[in-house]
Amino acid sequence: MDLTKANIEGFMIMGKIVGIDLGTTMSALSYLNDMGRPEVVANADGERIMPSAVYFADSQRVLTGGEAIRSRHDDVTRACRWIKRQMGDESYTLRIDGKTYSPAEISSFIIKKLIQDAELQIGKISDVLITVPANFEDTARNATINAGKIAGVNVLGLINEPTAAAYYYAVVHDIQGKVLIFDLGGGTLDVTIANVTNDDVKIINSQGDRNLGGFNFDQLLVDYFADYYSQETNGGKLFETNEERSIIEDYAEETKISLSKRQSVSFRLQGNNGTVKGELSRVKYAEIIGRELSRIQLLVECVLDEANETPVSIDHILLVGGSTRLPAVRDLLVDIFGKAPEMVGNVDEVVSLGAALYAGRRMAEEKPEEMSPGVAAVMRRSQTLVDVCNHSYGTLAVGYNDDKKCEEMMNTIIIKKNTPIPCSVTEDFYVRYDGQEAVDASITQGEETDPDLVSVVSNQTFRLPPNTPQGSVIRVTYSYDKDQRMDCTFLHVDSGKKVCLQVDTKNIDDSSNRSSRRKLDGMNLE
Repeated sequence: MDLTKANIEGFMIMGKIVGIDLGTTMSALSYLNDMGRPEVVANADGERIMPSAVYFADSQRVLTGGEAIRSRHDDVTRACRWIKRQMGDESYTLRIDGKTYSPAEISSFIIKKLIQDAELQIGKISDVLITVPANFEDTARNATINAGKIAGVNVLGLINEPTAAAYYYAVVHDIQGKVLIFDLGGGTLDVTIANVTNDDVKIINSQGDRNLGGFNFDQLLVDYFADYYSQETNGGKLFETNEERSIIEDYAEETKISLSKRQSVSFRLQGNNGTVKGELSRVKYAEIIGRELSRIQLLVECVLDEANETPVSIDHILLVGGSTRLPAVRDLLVDIFGKAPEMVGNVDEVVSLGAALYAGRRMAEEKPEEMSPGVAAVMRRSQTLVDVCNHSYGTLAVGYNDDKKCEEMMNTIIIKKNTPIPCSVTEDFYVRYDGQEAVDASITQGEETDPDLVSVVSNQTFRLPPNTPQGSVIRVTYSYDKDQRMDCTFLHVDSGKKVCLQVDTKNIDDSSNRSSRRKLDGMNLE
């Protein structure tokens, strides 16, 4: 490469590549510095992680972060927190000042605020890699991509949160061996097993729960406080409005954090029958969240069983996510594995740092000319990453049910869960009778054979040529790329006629995308 002065100047003005951890409760943005090392970029308030909250102050002003959380105490109907739990849910909307906002649009405010503040410090941002929970289904993944598009950035792709964390630990901290990444954040839990060497990071399997995290712990503590207050005041109410409840939610979160540092904490509750005081110990708190701890244990055991691993075969248990600071969670992991988990670095930041690293690796492989030579060289020396397909994909077809001794519509899995990606799998199906006019070309997501227990994520009628004979081959090919995008082809072999499907039916089309961006651009983001 000709490193002329002009070329060097071109590298200097080139847009930055960043990784964004779009979390349920907290979000963060990281970039690669001139040495090829990832760094978290603080927001305008100096916060390295920003609360994932939005508050519509009026028809023109949107507050984000901590100010949004505090403002919701005035009117919870104008606030949105924990929107990540609604990603991909088309039925969910927030209507404010005559405008309707989808989860992707609300999330775009968070992304744009992160980028807006970061660009003041590091310059123009050109490309982003966004993280998602490993258990996110395709509708939620596509909604996340749309959020980035609406925010006005080029989305390189997605990376699973525990995968990003594993990549960070491998590259920066040189952790190797059989690794279990335990990622417990504000709203989701992912448990992932990876095999890490000097050459690569290979994900083996992953299990997750998108409705298990710090939020659940906080709600249980809110309920405990409400019951405690009622008992101590002969039926008094700790809160009577959603705004009052939101204040107690914040107080529960603060109490939880305090218990991570102390064996017990005092609390003071103010309701309609005066003030009561009490004390909460770590032991009691563990009892309060006991059912959630049981869910965590079951998920960990499922991951180990699925990977044919045992607790003693795991070399490292790596913690990710703010909720892993809870002593009750760490004690549970000690009970399971017989050794203490490792908290290397800031557990709130490792996902965004890993995303920035992998984004750099991707760019070094695909567009090295858009990076400084030094950074590109550093990235190419980092480990390769092999992720897996986190769900099974199949199609609906008539098959023989051995139990019922009859033919019926069944889900046939084509790409199995935990298949390394990218991958491509082909399977042949057959026309059932002479003159069949069409088949339903469908893509399913799920592990069951029962069609009622899986999701149809894409569907199209495939018209066959006239007079198609029985037994004609319909060749189905599923391809899943490294950006976790899947498409498939239904090919009628005899005629060459085919239909192509993509798992992008929930993606916003160009016109809708422009409309959403205009809606965002018309707001002042604070």
